[in-house]
Amino acid sequence: MGLASDSPAFPFSTGKLSAANSPRFCNPISRRIFSDVAGDLTVSVDGQSFLLHKFPLVSRCGRIRRMVAETKDPDLSKLELVNVPGGALAFELAAKFCYGSNFEINTVNVAHLRCIAEYLEMTEEYQEENLIVRTETYLNEIVVKNLDKSLEVLCACDGLDPTVEDVGLVDMCVDAIALNASKEQLVSGLAHLECDVGSGKFRMHCQDWWVEDLSALRIDYYQRVIAAMRRTGVRPESIGTSIVHYAQTALKGIERRHVWDSGPLVGDNQRVIVETLIDLLATEKITSVTLSFLFGMLRMAIEVDAGLDYRIEVEKRIGLQLEMASLDDLLIPAVQTSDSMFDVDTVHRILVNFLQRIEEDDSGNLSPCGYESDDGLKSPSHSSVLKVGRLMDGYLAEIAPDPYLKLQKFMALIELLPDYARIVDDGLYRAIDIYLKAHPSLTESECKKLCKLIDCQKLSQDASSHAAQNDRLPIQTVVRVLYFEQLRLKSTVSTTHHTTTLTMSGGDGSLSQRMMPGGSGVPSSCVSPQRDNYASLRRENRELKLEIARMRVRLTELEREQGVMRQGMRDGRGGGEHGRALLASISRGIGRIATLGVGAQGGESRRRKKKKSSQSQWSSDGGGKSSRRRHKSASSTVTYAAAS
Repeated sequence: MGLASDSPAFPFSTGKLSAANSPRFCNPISRRIFSDVAGDLTVSVDGQSFLLHKFPLVSRCGRIRRMVAETKDPDLSKLELVNVPGGALAFELAAKFCYGSNFEINTVNVAHLRCIAEYLEMTEEYQEENLIVRTETYLNEIVVKNLDKSLEVLCACDGLDPTVEDVGLVDMCVDAIALNASKEQLVSGLAHLECDVGSGKFRMHCQDWWVEDLSALRIDYYQRVIAAMRRTGVRPESIGTSIVHYAQTALKGIERRHVWDSGPLVGDNQRVIVETLIDLLATEKITSVTLSFLFGMLRMAIEVDAGLDYRIEVEKRIGLQLEMASLDDLLIPAVQTSDSMFDVDTVHRILVNFLQRIEEDDSGNLSPCGYESDDGLKSPSHSSVLKVGRLMDGYLAEIAPDPYLKLQKFMALIELLPDYARIVDDGLYRAIDIYLKAHPSLTESECKKLCKLIDCQKLSQDASSHAAQNDRLPIQTVVRVLYFEQLRLKSTVSTTHHTTTLTMSGGDGSLSQRMMPGGSGVPSSCVSPQRDNYASLRRENRELKLEIARMRVRLTELEREQGVMRQGMRDGRGGGEHGRALLASISRGIGRIATLGVGAQGGESRRRKKKKSSQSQWSSDGGGKSSRRRHKSASSTVTYAAAS
């Protein structure tokens, strides 16, 4: 290994050859032998020449001895070495060793010394304690026993291929790192093991310092280290943390590319890093990484144009926990020029993976109308489906203003979710209305296909009122909305009538109970206040009956108008201004009936002062944070205001 030398730097490297460039030595014997002897051999390494002497080189280097012998020229004065591992710097260190110059072997130069010694064949066959043995001793006694030094040597192996692989130095360092990390983790865990006396549970506080240091490794070395750590029993949580840190360190320089950008963005190195990290997540079965990191890796894979298989692997992992994603996570911008500003295809595949997971979890036992099933309401998978349903409605509203979004892709996302994923269709209606406004060039048949995806029975009263007056909707959709609203009003009227009947029966019973005991029919002296209450109740019941009668008459008129409208549509006379006038009339009628229905809920509400209800508004601006991100979308805010 030698000691650090205080002698001048090795003076053998020169651009011009001359006898004045004879080497100087710290070794007195070498100085006496070679101080007055001019160099007789010029060795060229990577274009750099060294004026040396044959004797010290051939005495330790088998390769140079063989080259000199094969030339059969006693006056040989020049040799050229090609493909020298470590280049001129490594050869200079080997020449120092041949001349007996003292220098220090350390973690920085040991890899170069080991490789150049192998290249020059500096074995024990030519001289004892040759350079190969010296470097192997240092590696075995110093390097492999220390995690930090093993990491330094492995980092220094970069650029020494293929010799460094042939001598087994990389494998030695990889195994040493994994073994020492496992030992340190065990020792550190035992040292920091604390016992919670109150609960009797053990808690382990352990920080793995080597997580950050591994980020300095080359990606192929890092991959081998992670595989070795898994074999030696390092905790998966620590491995996952290391992968996250490596990705943040190695990929932080990659800038986001936009749709209008052209030309290559990153080289093959970044793509290899991304694909390798994704492969590690898959093969090592790391489950401790966060959902935000997975979305980050997916975006990075898109940026560097990673292989489709790698992207699909990340999408599968995201699909396993899609219910925990946010709207911002799904808004992945399209990198290459396509038919959308957002990467809709990626979100579609993620949603498919999520639904496959739900299907596997439920094993076909989920109710086809899960939100109405008692068992479905208690199912964790059903709760996840509902969350994803709300998430996708928000996503649809965000991408709907995109003028480049094709109708087929928009409809495919809507149709992918099952019916039970939405309890109400207000969010879906809002997204479709935004899409209709942003794409006025849609044909009538395309509008019909899109609006058929709305379940009018699932619209709230506010959404139905807006849809009934929405000029962007096809007339068939408006008729469906009015029809189901009429059925809802009929049900309300029937319920109100039943409630009124029960109230009247209850009032008569109360009166009979308040009469004199014995059934004489003579009221007692304390009945007067009760008689007044009874008279008031009778008046209220009569008013309710009149209101119900008026509602029935109005419903009959609406049914007659609806029949006339249907007949006109069948005869080809239902469109145009006449059809719109009929729809507006029906809408106003439904509004008045809804007002009566509210007043008919009970006698107590009739005595209260009526308050003017505020008009409901539906915002259709695409909503949320994405409106700040749109660079090309010309969509503006649409305010849904119910017609008066």
